[in-house]
Amino acid sequence: MNEADAPYHAHIYYDAQERTAAAALREEFSRDPAILLVGPMIDAPVGPHPIAQYEVHFLGAAVPAVIAMIEKAGLRALVHPLTDDDLADHTSLAHWIGEPLELDVSVLDPPGANKGVPRFGVSDF
Repeated sequence: MNEADAPYHAHIYYDAQERTAAAALREEFSRDPAILLVGPMIDAPVGPHPIAQYEVHFLGAAVPAVIAMIEKAGLRALVHPLTDDDLADHTSLAHWIGEPLELDVSVLDPPGANKGVPRFGVSDF
């Protein structure tokens, strides 16, 4: 797999005041053919994420465009590849847009393991 075909996620974070902007960006993502999946808005902490967020799935070739869209919206986000190391994906391999959040990394899969949760589209890669 080359970098352009590598799977990526972005977690778009928002608070109550940013929810409208986050929803507008989510709608924009849903119309973009480079975005493979747009997740539901989750208005509460979930998994390692301490505040409301939703995720989008895309390939490496779309990373620059996705980052530009998030920056234009003025929202905070975590953009990361999907490898076999969930902890590294969310930490050392991750790119923060805006002020980083402290993630609860204790809930992430250990390297080389997946607790059975699809992490890219409807199936793992």
